[in-house]
Amino acid sequence: MSKPVVLIAEQLSPATIDALGPDFDVRDVDGTDRAALLSALAEANAVLVRSATKIDAEALAAAPNLKVVARAGVGLDNVDIKAATTAGVMVVNAPTSNIISAAELTVGHILSLARRIPAAHESLAGGEWKRSSFTGTELYEKTLGVVGLGRIGALVAARAQAFDMKIVAYDPYITSARAQQLGVQLVTLDELLQQADFLTIHMPKTPETTGMIGTEQLRLMKPSACVVNVARGGLIDEQALVEALTSGTIAGAGLDVFTAEPPAEGSAAAQLVGLANVVVTPHLGASTEEAQEKAGVSVARSVRLALGGELVPDAVNVAGGAIDPYVRPGIPLVEKLGQIFAALARSPLTSLDVEVHGELHAYDVSVLKLAALKGLFTNIVSESVSYVNAPLQAEQRGVEVRLLTDDQSEEYRNVITLNGALSDGSQLSVSGTLTGTKQIEKLVGINGYALELPIEKHHVVMQYTDRPGIVAVYGQKFGEAGINIAGMQIARVAAGGQALSVLTVDSPVSEELLEEISAAIHADLFCQVAITES
Repeated sequence: MSKPVVLIAEQLSPATIDALGPDFDVRDVDGTDRAALLSALAEANAVLVRSATKIDAEALAAAPNLKVVARAGVGLDNVDIKAATTAGVMVVNAPTSNIISAAELTVGHILSLARRIPAAHESLAGGEWKRSSFTGTELYEKTLGVVGLGRIGALVAARAQAFDMKIVAYDPYITSARAQQLGVQLVTLDELLQQADFLTIHMPKTPETTGMIGTEQLRLMKPSACVVNVARGGLIDEQALVEALTSGTIAGAGLDVFTAEPPAEGSAAAQLVGLANVVVTPHLGASTEEAQEKAGVSVARSVRLALGGELVPDAVNVAGGAIDPYVRPGIPLVEKLGQIFAALARSPLTSLDVEVHGELHAYDVSVLKLAALKGLFTNIVSESVSYVNAPLQAEQRGVEVRLLTDDQSEEYRNVITLNGALSDGSQLSVSGTLTGTKQIEKLVGINGYALELPIEKHHVVMQYTDRPGIVAVYGQKFGEAGINIAGMQIARVAAGGQALSVLTVDSPVSEELLEEISAAIHADLFCQVAITES
């Protein structure tokens, strides 16, 4: 078989190619040459880009075999995520590759402002010796205000603590317990602005955060205060910052990012670049050898996972993000529950609740909803089902899907139930759990019948009226057909009522035999479940 084609559209580190390994046909193309890119995409299964290659709807249309777009970096302005999702193409980036580099650059800007290093360098390089002109300030016992206490903000806070700075932070999504763990005091934005000697902002750029530090906010700051932005251009209103710096409202600014890059002539950003009390760098947050290598290696690994049909934690058009190790073993279990559900369903699904009960309630389990959908559609649609297009499959079929969690689980530490409504008005539920130190995947319930049976590759599920001799009937027929029963469990509500029997068999069962046994025992439900491994 031919190897999957991985297209490298921009220069990446040798470590990136090494991380891909020998299992792919790696090809190079100049991503800025549009015609060459579109031609090369025709056979590509994956494409790796940096920031110069544009992957839009036209590029996606030219790539009928494309499974994944990998951006070796954080920003995704050059990738049309919506178009990729519609096309069933996974988009991955390297969200943690530059966090140390960005945090260290932030500290570099703070130190440069505090000790006036760039201006002193320029003066000395120009032949001057003016020690008294560059008196600075210590960071010791100063207050650092961190706006956005995510991964980079937390790293900056940790590094500032080494200077014995007091850290205050504003982040509406961080709990006080988490802030206390980081040694940071949570305050309101206004309180932070009033207290900070240095302010650093680490927020995503959204309509809500664009211009969040403007004229009104800058007026709340100390005249001796400095602001730093290495996150996204536009978080600080550039015109308001020019006015604050020239009027003495604040003392200085350190900027690595701008609304337009490079700053256009005559713009507020261009004015900022020319001010003596501003330290500027040309968007260097991720510009370290280590960050570049981490980004390339990270997305190469994601490409391997994606083309192998596995879940990719760094996929940006798949809900869930990073997966906690406690949640991860549940993913294959829930995929298999989805396949069992699909095999048992007698009519189309109209709505599905993915219910997570027990200790998992305390974790981000959104990935389990994706796993359920992937399992549900794996054996019932013609195209390949992935974590990207499984939600689209549900949407296209008008299936409403909800994720419900609670901490109630009486018999097991965790139980996951797929509970669905079918178009014929009936309900169907399938439950599973993981048990023991080996985390054995078990089926523990079907439609309210309590079971505990390890999930294997082949199962037969039967529902019939409980009466003597039934087991002997189907046991004999399976034996005569050479089908070995490796395991079996029977559940019932009451003697003489309905019984549910789940068999584990060593090989597939023919449709003819299934029909023969179903007729012999007058089964109300009789089906075969074949588990397809991802």
